[in-house]
Amino acid sequence: MLRVLLALVALAFLAYGLARNWTETSAALSRLSWWSLGTSFLAVLAGLGFMLVAWRDILAGLGSPLPLRVAARVLFVGQLGKYIPGSVWAFAAMIELARDHGAPPRRTFSATALGLVTSLGCALALAAATLSQQIARQAWWLLALVPLILVGLHPRVMTWGLNLALRVARREPLDRVLSGAEMAKAAAWTMAGWLVYGVHLWVLVGGVRPAGPSLYAVAAGAYALAWATGILTVVVPAGIGVREGAMVVALAPVLDTPRALAIAVVSRVMFTVADAAWAGLGFLLARGRTAPAGQLSDAASNVSA
Repeated sequence: MLRVLLALVALAFLAYGLARNWTETSAALSRLSWWSLGTSFLAVLAGLGFMLVAWRDILAGLGSPLPLRVAARVLFVGQLGKYIPGSVWAFAAMIELARDHGAPPRRTFSATALGLVTSLGCALALAAATLSQQIARQAWWLLALVPLILVGLHPRVMTWGLNLALRVARREPLDRVLSGAEMAKAAAWTMAGWLVYGVHLWVLVGGVRPAGPSLYAVAAGAYALAWATGILTVVVPAGIGVREGAMVVALAPVLDTPRALAIAVVSRVMFTVADAAWAGLGFLLARGRTAPAGQLSDAASNVSA
């Protein structure tokens, strides 16, 4: 019952966010063709799929491999919690869902934290490589995080940081850590996802002005910088408002403010609807699938604390 209640609360906040800004959203949507909207939405779905594979590989590297359909349920149904005010609901939901399939909480927490940091590092690296020098100077404090994140993803540093967090939470330390090769593989999947995310914004920009291949880099960097800004603003659910403002600034070299704001609003809607679509798909694909009793008992003994 608690799970159902939390899911309904998350969906209610998601729907509220869409309804509250519907006037601006409908005006922005009216500027774009159905072709550009459809293509952009498919790119968002594909990008989320790459992120799913990356997160699943990280969790498997930590010792809890999950079938892809089960991983989709855990990740995307759990991720609906990010629409609830606060920064812990998505983590808590994913930990609870993964427990049903034999993944100890310490591994799910670590995989999710690693996935988030890896995504942040890839986003900032992409922004640094693609945006103009003027934008890079304005966001220098964000781009300065790239080398720190790279150091943090080194297996030894990563293991120390995760075990410290688990110790503070009074949980057992990790019994297995990612190798450098496994971390590099996850980072490659994550970067692939970010490159596909760039396609979604590039198509939207092309819907309001001519956008050749040269503008892809601007679009990819703009979304990466906007997402990174939003994710670091933890006091706002899912970076609402912050991400749009950063995207308008990043798109300033190619779009005026009204059109850039319209694109930012549509991009937000694309990801919100895609989150819901992946959550629904993951729920349907993995419905009724749980870990065998022996695996669950082993997991229970690992997390008895």
